[in-house]
Amino acid sequence: MLVLVLNCGSSSIKYQVIETEGEVAHLIGEVERIGAGGAVLTQRWARSGRRLREAAPVRTHAEALTLILDRLAQEEDAFHVDAVGHRVVHGGEQFTEAVRIDHEVMEGIRDCFDLAPLHNPHNLAGISAAQTSLPSVPHVAVFDTAFHQTLPEAAFHYALPLAFYRKHGVRRYGFHGTSHRHVARRVPQLLDGISIPERIISLHLGAGSSVCAIQNGRSVDTSMGFTPLEGLVMGTRSGDVDPAAVLHIMARESMSGGEVLSMLNQHAGLQGLSGITSDMRDLLAERERGDPRARLALDVYVHRARRYVGAMAAVLGGVDAIAFTGGVGENAAAIRSEVIGTLGYLGVEEDPARNLALQGGAEGTFHRGRVALVVVHSGEELTIARETARVLDPK
Repeated sequence: MLVLVLNCGSSSIKYQVIETEGEVAHLIGEVERIGAGGAVLTQRWARSGRRLREAAPVRTHAEALTLILDRLAQEEDAFHVDAVGHRVVHGGEQFTEAVRIDHEVMEGIRDCFDLAPLHNPHNLAGISAAQTSLPSVPHVAVFDTAFHQTLPEAAFHYALPLAFYRKHGVRRYGFHGTSHRHVARRVPQLLDGISIPERIISLHLGAGSSVCAIQNGRSVDTSMGFTPLEGLVMGTRSGDVDPAAVLHIMARESMSGGEVLSMLNQHAGLQGLSGITSDMRDLLAERERGDPRARLALDVYVHRARRYVGAMAAVLGGVDAIAFTGGVGENAAAIRSEVIGTLGYLGVEEDPARNLALQGGAEGTFHRGRVALVVVHSGEELTIARETARVLDPK
């Protein structure tokens, strides 16, 4: 099955064309700056290596989809897709797995607007635009939160008055579910069947970051919560903060709720601590040059990740494999080494040479000890394509 995978953000659409039988990405592209002026489409064909970059007057998601489909139909690179798989960030408690999109599903996605106001409206806009442009093919919604619907009650409840959960759905939902699901599937393959790890700790480290405890292929705990803000230190997101500290800042700085939410999401994390950048590559270079704030930012980043690994190991009752994925997880060997540096008590031992070799999208293992250490290439789009095929052709 040839699946067009769409990931619609507020001002961009990322897309891939994936053949599910061979799990091959034929084409990867993105339209950026939708509605902001100066929109740009970039596209790369895996088969020929040909690249395309062009400016286009794209004002809406519908216009961006029209442009994408026009480029997909060009000349010898023509693609006639069988289905469209859509990334949807929040499925609430209603959607526990991927589903074929109909009117009822679209209303369910709309019902989750309050839970993910920065994401679900744009996801739904992309779905509407794609259905208009491709009305004759099936469309499937794949939810970031679905993989975490197996969390036990003890893991997903907050210690707040229970009425807030019953009335407003305030609970831990977890995100990056498509990424963690891919890790759960891929790690045993990379271990060549030598052993089937029952207890995997998956670290998705990128601009957004999260940890997931996976037991026998199912999510049993995760670091992100009601929103993607909770948990690890991220590029511009704070991760865990004492809520009383937030209220203190609001009062002392006379900040509104909207202003403090913007600060926590867009001006905190590595960016806020370092005062330099949210880019891991630049921060590693600045730390090497002796910048104290870069060092502080990375120390906090590593400490938080290490603390969560220990917590997830406690939840799982031990660990058989620790997996790294995402832009930072796949490429920053130094960060991987630092995160696992104190975990010898768990049976973790690194092979430094193999760790250094795993960069630039390379997958593989880098352990010497009992616990497998694995780098997994990010497979969110592949998971969306795979889930789309499963929904439309269950076997």
